Amino acid sequence: MPAHVLILGGTTEARRLAADLAGRPGVRVTTSLAGRVARPGAVAGEVRTGGFGGARGLADWLRAHHVDALVDATHPFAEAITANAARAAAATGVSAVVLRRPGWRPGPGDHWYDVPTLSAAAGALPGLGRRVFLSTGRLGLAAFAHLTGLHFVVRSVEPPEPPVPPDTELVLARGPFTVAEETELLRVHRIDVLVTKDSGGDATAAKLTAARELRLPVVVVRRPPLPQGVTAVPDVAGVLERLGLSRG
Repeated sequence: MPAHVLILGGTTEARRLAADLAGRPGVRVTTSLAGRVARPGAVAGEVRTGGFGGARGLADWLRAHHVDALVDATHPFAEAITANAARAAAATGVSAVVLRRPGWRPGPGDHWYDVPTLSAAAGALPGLGRRVFLSTGRLGLAAFAHLTGLHFVVRSVEPPEPPVPPDTELVLARGPFTVAEETELLRVHRIDVLVTKDSGGDATAAKLTAARELRLPVVVVRRPPLPQGVTAVPDVAGVLERLGLSRG
């Protein structure tokens, strides 16, 4: 049984895993948050905030705090953190596992346009509509900042920093949101097209259902690939199994 588990990330799955591990005798759990949100939700166990200083800094932290297992439960688009975690685990010999909820896939009635990057999403927009619900996170708005002639509705927990598109309407709100709430937002703002990252999971999927019901096109930015040799498990149960902590 690992005595000290370090979890990277503030995702829903990371919080669920921390809550499970914190309730187990003999297991110490620490969750590391990036610190980009001023008031993050509650997390069970110990919490640290901020970066480590790259792969070398993370490796030093793993050694100094006697970490036995590292769980990368960061956002699927946290590409640099995932790469650093893989290198740090390899350098220290710490057991590591990546937790990634499955990505979204279109269903009947969906009108999706898959693109590999935010820049590609920006390039696709002029031909799809003039009023855009930009649901890619406040840190990805720079890719759209050069676009004129389009009206952007951006929803965020906290105000984004520039650069942002010149015609941007900000909606400050914290999810999760219901299908009814997402449908209302799309209707009130007369949205023509939705842009989102492939975050996966149920917590932010209501907007996709709302777009389907309103027959709106959706530009989906697909996830970056995992580092070579790294595989992921789709849920908390998979992590617990990898750690040898499955119940029953």
